[in-house]
Amino acid sequence: MAAARGRGAGVPPQDGGGGGGSGAAALSGAMAAEGPGSLFALSAAAVSRSMGALERDVWALPGHLLRGLLPLLSVFRLERAEGAARRAGLSTQPIWRKLWDDVMKTRPPNSENITCWRKKFLETFFSNVLHGVLDISSDWRLNDHHFSPLLHSSPHVSQLTLCNMLQGAVELTAEHNQKVLENLAGSLRILKFQRLLSSDQSIRRSLVLLLHRLIHHGSVSQVSMYSWPVPDTVLLVLILSMSAGFWRSGNALAYHSSPCGLCREDDKAQSRESAQERAERGHCGEREWSDGEKQRSPRAPEEAAAKVDGCEADAYLNSVLSRPRSPPLQNHLCEEASSKVPCDHTSVQGGSAPFCISEQLSCHPVLRKTRRRLKSAVGKKRRCLRRSRGPHTDPEDLYDFVFTVAREDNSERLYKNSATEGENTENWTSSSSGSPCTGHAGCKKRGASTGIFPLKAAHRFRSVSTLELFSIPLTGETCRTLSNLLSSWVSLENLVLSYNGLGANIFCILSGLRALSRHSDCHLRVVRVSDIFSHMPCMELVCCILNAFPQLHTLSVSFDLKNQLEGNGPEGNPSCGEVEIPESCLEQLEIRFPREPLHTAFLLPVLKASRSLQQLSLDSATLPCSQELGLLLEALKECNPNLNKLSFHDVNLAEHQKEVLLLLQDPGLQEITFSFCRLFESSTTEFLSEIIDTVKRNSSLKSLKLPGNRLGNHRLVALADIFSEDSSSSLCQLDVSSNCIKPDGLLEFTKKLEGHIQQRGGQIQFTHLRLFQNWLDQDAETAQEALRRLKAVCSVVSDSWDSSQAFADYISVM
Repeated sequence: MAAARGRGAGVPPQDGGGGGGSGAAALSGAMAAEGPGSLFALSAAAVSRSMGALERDVWALPGHLLRGLLPLLSVFRLERAEGAARRAGLSTQPIWRKLWDDVMKTRPPNSENITCWRKKFLETFFSNVLHGVLDISSDWRLNDHHFSPLLHSSPHVSQLTLCNMLQGAVELTAEHNQKVLENLAGSLRILKFQRLLSSDQSIRRSLVLLLHRLIHHGSVSQVSMYSWPVPDTVLLVLILSMSAGFWRSGNALAYHSSPCGLCREDDKAQSRESAQERAERGHCGEREWSDGEKQRSPRAPEEAAAKVDGCEADAYLNSVLSRPRSPPLQNHLCEEASSKVPCDHTSVQGGSAPFCISEQLSCHPVLRKTRRRLKSAVGKKRRCLRRSRGPHTDPEDLYDFVFTVAREDNSERLYKNSATEGENTENWTSSSSGSPCTGHAGCKKRGASTGIFPLKAAHRFRSVSTLELFSIPLTGETCRTLSNLLSSWVSLENLVLSYNGLGANIFCILSGLRALSRHSDCHLRVVRVSDIFSHMPCMELVCCILNAFPQLHTLSVSFDLKNQLEGNGPEGNPSCGEVEIPESCLEQLEIRFPREPLHTAFLLPVLKASRSLQQLSLDSATLPCSQELGLLLEALKECNPNLNKLSFHDVNLAEHQKEVLLLLQDPGLQEITFSFCRLFESSTTEFLSEIIDTVKRNSSLKSLKLPGNRLGNHRLVALADIFSEDSSSSLCQLDVSSNCIKPDGLLEFTKKLEGHIQQRGGQIQFTHLRLFQNWLDQDAETAQEALRRLKAVCSVVSDSWDSSQAFADYISVM
């Protein structure tokens, strides 16, 4: 990174000639190694060495000349040649792809889906240079003295990952990279954090500047965090709160010793509004005073005292927010007082900016009075904060706001007792009011405790629309912070919580969602929750989520294992049936059961409330009786006429052949998936024939996915009859991955398919075949012939899988 930092920063040198002596020498050496070249090649090499002087003339060359010159250009010149190449009808994609192979030396994931290799190369190049894993002197095409790696590649970066000690954040906020940060503010859409470590205050300061510029004044719409086994609470809350658009006034966000320029106009506008409000209050005060003291309320002295106390409270609150980080609180009187104050997101008028400052205020002896006076103090907080900012605020400390949360986190450890998980479930599901956190026993006991910082003390900026947390343990304190943020995060559209060890804290998240759903301008439409252990039966959780947030379009609930404290099934949780589900907007529902029985009676309320349901996926469920699947199909037919995609994964359907055939002939379904469902485990050859005949008669079915069902060679060959001359099938996609298929069986299937296509005069709608994890490595030559002939018919997606891993499966189907 040190080698690239000089060029990776600031404005590149002025154009003064060629692409650099070292680059020209490397180019000449490369051509000499290839032997004597043609006159055109020698001329092109000479031109490429003098592009600084000849660039404008080169862009005017005819296409056939420009085509031979483009591969000889440096990255700097090649990027500038895009417009000329486009005008000449040329594509630079092959050149960028070769650059990727030569420089990155890896195959990118999903390379078949990459539509612009220029963007892919420059985006990855930016990240590698930023993190110091790529030496620009390693290739002559990168070693151009006109080329500033970070500056010139930053406009192409739409996704960036920061990791470890956040060295990338420090580099990007350095003064010499100011232009780079401005470019990222316009281009970056996805910001990811991966494997973060604890960092010091200077690094956090850089992170604050980065998030403020890229989120609050930029275009970042998605923040994702991955693999943080022991998260730093302060750092995590910092990222979450700034992603939600909360932070202190822009004056505190100094960029290289000067306030954020983009916040200045907002601050000026707020100052004008405050001056106008003060003038109006002064005018009203004079008019009231002229009416005489006799017309005042008898409670006027008390109200005046409340004003004084309110300013004292606000000064104290400001000191809490602004003083340096302190050791854990030891004031038991404060703890006792705070434990009596409930956390309520709805306490703010209008619900536009939820906050919870009860704990901080209750620590002040002057404020242990009436509720009216507490409201008076809170109402005047902002004005008094400005008065007291001078003696309490350290201009060098940007983290007071978050350190308040850290102190609260430490004090929270003093509380060890909480209600049982069963009580948490019963309290939340039986609550109809939906007040955030009130149903969580921990929230009831602890009140406005750790992680719930006073959002009213923060400035509200632009926020992201997608938040993803993968493999990051969330404590109760962090969950309450997240719940508090969610309650007013109206711009949020997608929320993904994956393997966070939520447990009973899921109720705190649900309370935040319930508060958010009451906002008329709420945009949340997708919620995905997955974890190792389920704290409650999946169907009960689905009902609770839809009850809290009926506006969802997509809901995914996935668990690996059942919590042993939960019980043996839905029968042990009678509250599941008691949750009333309002009419929802749900279009996609995915449930992964931790080997729970699939009871249609508990799924039925969800299906009835989701008349718009289009996609349903059921994973790892067990069928308690033979009639259960039939009941499900009847419910789907009655309640969900718009359903067009149905998926079963790891559900034993070996004894449900009748229901499988009913699904395959359903005219409403366009995509059906039976993945690892043991379809042919105890079936006869007649069952396969019935499947083929049913699919041949169904003109609505477009996609049939049968991975992991032990088709073997003979069943695959039989499936080719789906496309016979007498078939009315419109099947476009067939997935036969993980089905013990060998090369000779695939070749026979190909020949039979070719015969049917010929009989139909070449008219066939079949376009995609998936063959992952089959035994095609047992005879490479036969497999290559089969794949070559198949690719002339349809698009084939396969892999080079080692079939020796599946010896047990091979024995079972012999």
